[in-house]
Formats: sequence, structure tokens, C-alpha cells
Amino acid sequence: MPKAKGKTRRQKFGYNVNRKRLNRNARRKAAPRIECSHIRHAWDHTKSVRQNLAEMGLAMDPNKAVPLRKKKVKAMEVDTEERPRDLVRKPYVVNDLEAEASLPEKKGNTLSRDLVDYVRYMVENHGEDYKAMARDEKNYYQDTPKQIRNKINVYKRFYPTEWQAFIDSLQSKKMEVD
Repeated sequence: MPKAKGKTRRQKFGYNVNRKRLNRNARRKAAPRIECSHIRHAWDHTKSVRQNLAEMGLAMDPNKAVPLRKKKVKAMEVDTEERPRDLVRKPYVVNDLEAEASLPEKKGNTLSRDLVDYVRYMVENHGEDYKAMARDEKNYYQDTPKQIRNKINVYKRFYPTEWQAFIDSLQSKKMEVD
């Protein structure tokens, strides 16, 4: 449906708006957010990406940073000279990145608390009898004996020290009962 005639207002020029600041903020908002905090804090918005990375000692194009040399028949003395390196003004960025990379990786995969409780209950009540575990009333998902055995093995693999402590506590309970 067409617009009614005379309903659109003419845009008037905003004299009180600082166009330079408006454009600078728009450019800054349009730029993607840098996820790495070390690089983000050292970033200079007045410089290009290549200049920023060169100042930090990083490379924009890895193929140009470490060029592959063609095999020569015989290396001459003139060819062995190295080309001058770019000046690294912000070496702390590379040092921080290397320190962060050298930290040990956190183990991200864990088991749910429900599965741990389920496995502990089954082993506590039935020991190694997987068929009895399959018939247990707490076997809500109707796991087969093999599925229960696999769940127990997963628990053993994920938490070996906790499993050993659990088994030792079961042994001590048996000795107290006997």
C-alpha cells in the first residue's frame, strides 16, 4: 500500500552534531571485537592491522613471515645475509601469549553428578554382578548389563583416584561387618 501524500518529513541538518566524532565511533563499532585480551589492550585504533601486529611481533601473513627457501645448488656468501627484522615495540604481548600457551590445559570433560551417584549406588549394592544391577529398581533407564559395565568403566577412567578411594572404603566396610 502506498504512503499517504505529505506524511514524510524532510530531514533537517543537525548543526549540533560532531560529525568527526560520530564517524570515528561508527568505525570503531563496526570493527570486530578482538577476543584475545592481550592483543586488545595493546591495539592502537589509529594504525592499520598490519602495523599493529608488526609492533606486537606477530605476523599477519605466515607465508610472508617465514618464507620457504628454494633449494639452491650452492649458497653464496652474499645470499646468507639475513634481511633486517621489523622493530618490535610491544614485546610483552608475545611474552604474555607464550606464557598463556605454556599453561597446562584444563580437563574440560566431566561426568554428571547423577551418573556418579548411580555408579556408586550400583557398585555399593551389587559389587560386580551386572545382571543384578540391570534388575535393580534404580535402573530407571533400563540399561543392559553391558551398558552398566561401560558406565562403571567410564567412571573408573575419568576419576581413577576417586574410584580407588571408593573401592578402599567398600573394603573397609566389609572388614568391619565380618
